[in-house]
Amino acid sequence: AAGELSFVFVPTVEDEYFRDLVRAIEDVRGDLMRARHRLGKLLLRHGERYPGPGANWTVKHMKWLGSLSFPDACSQTTFLDYLASVQLLMGRRATLIGTLEGQIPQSSHAPVIARLRCFRGVDTLTAAGLCAEIGSFRRFPKPTLLSGFLGVVPSERTSDTRRRQGSITKAGPPHARRLLVEAAHHYRHQPIIGEKLARRQVGQDPRIIEIAWRTQRRLHQRWQHLHHQRHKPASVVAIACARELAAFLWEAATLD
Repeated sequence: AAGELSFVFVPTVEDEYFRDLVRAIEDVRGDLMRARHRLGKLLLRHGERYPGPGANWTVKHMKWLGSLSFPDACSQTTFLDYLASVQLLMGRRATLIGTLEGQIPQSSHAPVIARLRCFRGVDTLTAAGLCAEIGSFRRFPKPTLLSGFLGVVPSERTSDTRRRQGSITKAGPPHARRLLVEAAHHYRHQPIIGEKLARRQVGQDPRIIEIAWRTQRRLHQRWQHLHHQRHKPASVVAIACARELAAFLWEAATLD
């Protein structure tokens, strides 16, 4: 009667299927990270370090892992088991991602995913994950409600005239919050339209591209101010930028 109630978003059956696939990819990502950690710590205990250039888990790094061997049977068997787990999970992840990319064009989230991919740090997996967890961006009348749903707003304890704010609420889906914070880290770099981002923006509405460029300039300025001038920790700055990034994504997703 007071007009303070709102309808809950009810996803369709197809949306539920799409979200299950996205969450399966997230589960495999977590399993793969743990399997890599186990293998990496085993190698460190044996004093084995990757000598070649480049990062770990690249093609060259995997070839180096395949060339390793240990003199005792216990270590060799353990190493082969850990390596097989990593390879198996990498194959599973590739299969799931391939299926997801094939399902996006016929998904109800396809138009919004194409818009979100225009933003720096938001590729197919991130855009699909956000859309699957959030559902419809239009169910939030203003971007602050979306930030509250994603749990990137400060908690608050208020009594009488005293107002105290604490850490973020961490409400809502943790998967979407992690994707948003990871994307926010990309804005510590200078604003630029790279080759991959330019390909993702081909054929999109110029207004969406303008919002994405405005996002780069704003969030980079915000990162520089908070991290280098006010000396805030990078984790705190990433949360602040993620909160503003959510507002820009809402603007792009709800643009008519």
